[in-house]
Amino acid sequence: MASDSSVEPTYLPSTVQGAVKILVTGPFGVGKTTLVGALSEITPLRTEETMTTAGADVDDLTGRPQKTTTTVALDFGRITLNQHLALYLFGTPGQQRFWPLWEDLSHGALGAIALVDSRRIEESFDILGLLEEHRIPFAVAVNVFPDTPDYPDEELRAALDLLPEVPILACDVRDEDAARRLLIDFVDHLRSAALELP
Repeated sequence: MASDSSVEPTYLPSTVQGAVKILVTGPFGVGKTTLVGALSEITPLRTEETMTTAGADVDDLTGRPQKTTTTVALDFGRITLNQHLALYLFGTPGQQRFWPLWEDLSHGALGAIALVDSRRIEESFDILGLLEEHRIPFAVAVNVFPDTPDYPDEELRAALDLLPEVPILACDVRDEDAARRLLIDFVDHLRSAALELP
């Protein structure tokens, strides 16, 4: 395939000496790929494959009739935070059969944004359990879908069995400005939790 010579590749500045790894995680179909795409300054790497009838009994499409693809390895994006520091976003697959990949991707992560669909709270339990088990600091980000019920934070915290220090944020991950605000709030949370950013 011929390359488009009008599109310049976006390289990291030579001054960047440090990198931070953030997971974007959550259950199947919650918006992880969309969030990485909304935040990344480069064209994100995606490993999406078309869903087939072979997975019909495995991947529950209830409430997601338009979903035709699924991430089978990872999504990867990058943000240059300043002249010395880059942030790497690793979107994880959401299905249990891909959890060995989740385990690999979680190594070295400074923290995680755990996307939740409040219409299907129970689907988030396993991922939140993995984050707690691996002691990865995280924030819960409720992805706002058109028919998302508006639950008070106290109800969501109780339903998800979250510790008081875990922030609950809301975001429409399709909106780039909202996605950036989510990331800023998450980084502020990491700083307030006394985690050292390079």
